[in-house]
Amino acid sequence: MKFTDGFWMLRDGVTPVYAQEAYDVTAGDGTLTITAPGKVIERRGDTLNRPTLTVTLSSPLPGIVGVRVEHWQGVRPQRGFDLHVEEGHAEVSVDDKAGVLTTGGLTATVKRGAPWSLAFSAGDRVLTSSGHKSLGHMTVEGEGTFVHEQLALGVGELVYGLGERFGPLVKNGQVVDVWNADGGTSSEQAYKNIPFYLTNRGYGVLVNHPGHVSYEVGSESVERVQFSVPGESLEYFLIYGPTPKEILERYTALTGRPASVPAWSYGLWLSTSFTTAYDEETVTSFIDGMAERDLPLSVFHFDCFWMREFNWCDFEWDPRTFPDPEGMLARLHDKDLRVCVWLNPYIGQRSPLFAEAAAAGYLVKRPNGDVWQWDLWQAGMGLVDFTNPDATRWYQDKLRGLVAQGVDCFKTDFGERIPLEVEYFDGSSPERMHNYYTQLYNEAVFEVLQEARGEGEAVLFARSATTGGQQLPVHWGGDNTSSYESMAETLRGGLSLAFSGFGFWSHDIGGFEGTPDPGVFKRWTAFGLLSSHSRLHGSDSYRVPWAFDEEAVEVTRRFTKLKLRLMPYLFAAGHEAHTAGTPVMRPMQLEFAGDPAVDHLDRQYMLGADLLVAPVFSPDRVEFYLPEGVWTEFFSGRRVEGGRWLRETHGFDSLPLYVREGAVLPLGARDDRPDYDYRDGLTLAVYPGPDGDRQVSVTTPSGETAEYTVTRRDGVLTATGPAGHPFTLRDAATGRTAEAESGTATLG
Repeated sequence: MKFTDGFWMLRDGVTPVYAQEAYDVTAGDGTLTITAPGKVIERRGDTLNRPTLTVTLSSPLPGIVGVRVEHWQGVRPQRGFDLHVEEGHAEVSVDDKAGVLTTGGLTATVKRGAPWSLAFSAGDRVLTSSGHKSLGHMTVEGEGTFVHEQLALGVGELVYGLGERFGPLVKNGQVVDVWNADGGTSSEQAYKNIPFYLTNRGYGVLVNHPGHVSYEVGSESVERVQFSVPGESLEYFLIYGPTPKEILERYTALTGRPASVPAWSYGLWLSTSFTTAYDEETVTSFIDGMAERDLPLSVFHFDCFWMREFNWCDFEWDPRTFPDPEGMLARLHDKDLRVCVWLNPYIGQRSPLFAEAAAAGYLVKRPNGDVWQWDLWQAGMGLVDFTNPDATRWYQDKLRGLVAQGVDCFKTDFGERIPLEVEYFDGSSPERMHNYYTQLYNEAVFEVLQEARGEGEAVLFARSATTGGQQLPVHWGGDNTSSYESMAETLRGGLSLAFSGFGFWSHDIGGFEGTPDPGVFKRWTAFGLLSSHSRLHGSDSYRVPWAFDEEAVEVTRRFTKLKLRLMPYLFAAGHEAHTAGTPVMRPMQLEFAGDPAVDHLDRQYMLGADLLVAPVFSPDRVEFYLPEGVWTEFFSGRRVEGGRWLRETHGFDSLPLYVREGAVLPLGARDDRPDYDYRDGLTLAVYPGPDGDRQVSVTTPSGETAEYTVTRRDGVLTATGPAGHPFTLRDAATGRTAEAESGTATLG
């Protein structure tokens, strides 16, 4: 939100109060409290009729400084994010020049007097700062009050994150409103808005406001990032790295790490699509068709019309098309498949559950006591009030019935179209609940699955999210179109979401709206199967590969089987997302921080730490960048010197897939399913690199871990591992192999 008209003037109707000086600084137990008046106090009379801002510095976790800015402190407490806070690690000091708070290598310094100056530093290096006219309380005629902060941007400093955004990956110069909306992937709107950004200068910033946060990223003031929220207070956290991975590690320690997801979820998901006609016979024909063509399938998904039209949601199978749901689910399980069904948090008026929920007070209401309703999506639909514990249990009980029938997971659609002219059971602010609603919704569903399936077995396919949503994987990229351009914007959204702390991500292979031509489908299939999670899904047309051409079948088979063989590697990357917050699909900037050539890259990514993937967004040609080092082309074994751009031509059965110098890829023995014992028949593929040791951990779907050490010395490769599970050591440069004897294998 812009408050100024250029650099010198204010916009009409804006009355500002800026923090002009640190009038006094008081030390508390791990805190600093600063009184910052709206005028430099020169005489006693200046303290009269004068607004002040109270600024409190604290530290919720080592390496993180919290800044709370308050105009009026008598406003009732409002909902913030659910954050993990530990006490007792911040050191504070105050003297006649400044107040200083230090935590985990990060220091916040407030200089006494004028002008206002709050600086964040690591050692001798200033990361960013809040200076003159940075901190302000703004009254806007006709719109209310706002509090804003502006943090300095250095020369060459680039901003990433702010959720799943489909425009340029680097946010400099953009106006970003953190406000969940169902706008598709081809607009500035986003399903997953996260008020967190990080920069290439070693820090990130989270605004602790679940509602509308407005960002001016080097736009209103080109030397600063401005963020503003409505009301009388603003709280933000500055998070030190210094590397992007360390920033995300600290950020997810504060806001929550992604849950571990089951191995079966990494396999290929096939959907009915949205408005297509289907019944059990259709579903069976798809599943049998995949098996007949040797296309391994792990999950089958039933989209909206598993329920009767106008009844969404009543959680009842449409008896006209699915007269025997329990029997059908059992038959699907006999085919070794998991089953997912579609949900949303809305109850259509025709659903028998609408009257039940309305009578019990389980639906969000208007201020006059009426149930809030509208006719978009489902006629007369209401909204489940997840701030009401009884309503949440009621909704969850409906899901428990589906789980008892044999449903394994849920696609939690929608959750963005949340109204403002309403009242919640617990009195929550509608503005703050607009984005936060999806968190309560997804938590309710995830809790049912964890309760029924156990830790590490619950998985969602969720569309909307806010801060903390990364704890409830998996998320998919929303409604895209069936084109190369939409394929590219989809990847930009996924990379931006990865910068926002989300470890697992998927997208609709082939695009959602429209029907892709065979070339788009085949290119998207390769991209989709080299993502953390992979789903074939569309709107009004099926996505079975043979609907396109026979080559599409071959491409699907090739990349599905490749992904299943990569499962020991991918499952380990998922474990890292769970324990450290590092996403499975990684923007290049996460792995190669400091290489200016990767700063703006948004058409390629790292899959885990060692595989570089450059999807082909055209019928044949692709341009991509290899960072410094010697890379190995995965399919051919060709070695390529990095530190340069490459242009390549690829058939539909290929794409640039390069292995990092010195990598050891654990490859599984099976290509028919994702959930097998990765230790049985394991191959350790060792790629060219310098002498040294490399540790490799292989964790099975059942949770057993095997540790391997690969050593390269003077041209000799040696690998050691557990004696009870034979493995193969392979030199990727020569193709030579050695079988482990008593837990050791050597290639001379």
